[in-house]
Amino acid sequence: MKILIEGEKYNIEELKDIFDDPKFYHQEGQEATILSVGYYHSYEKEELIYMLPKVFMADSENTVFGISKNELYSLDTSETFKHKSEYNWIRQISVYFYNSLLEFKRRNKHSTIVQSSLSATLNTNLKDKEYSYLDLLLSFVNFYKKNKNQILFKHIEHKSQQVKNPNWEKTIRKSVPLLTQDKQPIYNIYRNKKKVLNNEEELLIYFFSILNHFNKEHNLFLTIDKSYTLIKGGKFELLQKNGLSKLRKIKYRYFNDTLRKMYHLCEIYFSQTDTSSIKKKKEEFISVNNYNLVFEDMIDKLFSDPIIEKKTGDGTTLKHLKYNDDGKIIDHIFDYQSLLDTSDIFYIGDSKYYKSDNTPGKVSKYKQFTYAKNVIQYNIDLLNETGNYYTENLRYRDKITEGYNITPNFFIYGYINNYKNFETSELDEKGDIVKSFHFADRLFDRDTLFVHQYKINFLYVLKAYSQFGNMTIEKFRRETKDKFRNNFIKFFSNKKSEFEFYEYEKQDFETFVEKYFRKINGKTFITKDKKLILAKHKEDESLNEILNEFKEYELQ
Repeated sequence: MKILIEGEKYNIEELKDIFDDPKFYHQEGQEATILSVGYYHSYEKEELIYMLPKVFMADSENTVFGISKNELYSLDTSETFKHKSEYNWIRQISVYFYNSLLEFKRRNKHSTIVQSSLSATLNTNLKDKEYSYLDLLLSFVNFYKKNKNQILFKHIEHKSQQVKNPNWEKTIRKSVPLLTQDKQPIYNIYRNKKKVLNNEEELLIYFFSILNHFNKEHNLFLTIDKSYTLIKGGKFELLQKNGLSKLRKIKYRYFNDTLRKMYHLCEIYFSQTDTSSIKKKKEEFISVNNYNLVFEDMIDKLFSDPIIEKKTGDGTTLKHLKYNDDGKIIDHIFDYQSLLDTSDIFYIGDSKYYKSDNTPGKVSKYKQFTYAKNVIQYNIDLLNETGNYYTENLRYRDKITEGYNITPNFFIYGYINNYKNFETSELDEKGDIVKSFHFADRLFDRDTLFVHQYKINFLYVLKAYSQFGNMTIEKFRRETKDKFRNNFIKFFSNKKSEFEFYEYEKQDFETFVEKYFRKINGKTFITKDKKLILAKHKEDESLNEILNEFKEYELQ
C-alpha cells in the first residue's frame, strides 16, 4: 500500500513504478505533482494506492500524522510502522475515505446538477454493480471477524470426529508415536475405521488462503487459527489463475447461509484473478480531479435542508442559485430562527477546501457576499410576485421601516487536529468575523452582512458522509443551528459588532418612522411580535436626540 497526498511533489520514477497510467500526476522534470484524490489498484504491479486530500498536510512538508509525506509514502516498508498495531488508523482512514468516494458517486449519479461535469470530475473504470479490489478486501475481513467463531467451531468439530473409533492396528502400523519419559507411546495422528468426509474443508482452504494473502499483503494484523490448511506462495499464485474453475466444481455442496456467503466472496475474488476464462483487468480506480466538489457535497449533506422548488417570475429557484452548471455547490443553506424574533431567516454558508492551516482570500469573501445578496433578492422577488417568501415563517423585509432582517453567513473549513478522532465534530469558531456594508451605521440594510468563520473536524465529516443515518444527521443539524444562532447573538450582545440595540417604547410606529425616516433608515426593524428595534452604531451621534424614546433591548 502506498499513500500519496494531493498537490504534493514526488519522485517521477517512484510514481512510474506504482502507476500503470500517468493520468493521476503531472510531470515537472524529475518530480511530479499528484493531481487526483482517490483510490487506485494495479493488478499487474500488485499495488494498492491512496491519494489523500491536501487537508492531510499540516504544513509544506509534514502530514497531520506527525510524519513527512515521504515517510507516509513508504509507510508499508518502514519498520517503524509496519508491524505496530497502533498504526491501524491508516486502514480506518482508508476505509472511510474510499466509502466517501462511493457515496459521492452514488449521490451524484442521476443528478442533473452535475451531469455536465461529472465525467471530468469523477473518474472510474468500475461499473455500478462491480466490486473493486478494496471492496473484496474489506468484505473478506468483515466476514471473517463476524463469523470466525462459528467457522472455527465447525472446523474443530470435524477434526474431533476423526479421533473417534480409531483403527488401532492401522494407527500403530502407519504412525510414529511420541514417547513419554517412562517410554509410553502417545499417538497424535489417528487412523479412523471410517473416513469422515468434510465437504466444507475445500471451501475453507480457499477462503482462508485468500484471507491470508490479504493479511500478508496489507499488514492487516489478523490472527488466523493455525489449524486451517493454507495455500501459500507459488501454489496460491496458481490458484489465483485457475481458482474459479476449481471453485465451481464444489458449488452445489453448500446449503448453510454462512458457507454460501463464503463461497460467493471466493467466487468474486477468483473472477477477478482467474485467467483461464476471463481476461484480467490491468487496473481499477475511483479518482476525483476537483476534490473541493466532494468536500462541498460532504458539508452540504451535513448542513443543508432539502430545497423546495419555488420559482420566481423568470423561473429562478433556490436550486438555481445554489448549484452551478460546473457541479460546484456555491453555498450551504438552511432556514432557522432569526436573531431578532421567532420568524425564520436563511443561514448561508460556504465550505472552504484548503490545507489545514489556510484561510480564504478576498475573492472567496466577495463571492459569499454576492450569494447572500442573491438569496435576499430571490426572497424579495417571491414576495413582490406572490405576496409570500420561500416559507410562511421567513421574513426578510419590514414594510413600515423598510429595514431588512439580519442574514447570518458563515465560512466552514475542514481541518485535522487529531488523526484518530472520527467521533466528534470539533466545530469551533476560527478567525475574525468578516464584514461587508455600504453604510457602516446601517445594520438593517440589505448590503450589511457579517460572516462568521468555523472549522470542523474533517475526519468526522468523512465518517458522517457515508456512515451516518438521517436521524444522526438531523441531530447534528439541530445542535449546529443552535450553535450558529447563539454565536451570532453573542457577537451582537457583547458589542463586538459595534452596535447597541434599543426598543421603541410606544406603539405609534408609522408616525415615528415617517417623522424620523431619514435618520433611522436602515437602522430600524419591526419584529414579528411587533417590537420596533433600533440598532445604533457606536460612532453614530445622529440618533442621540431620539434615544430618550427607547429602552435597551437584548437579543435572545
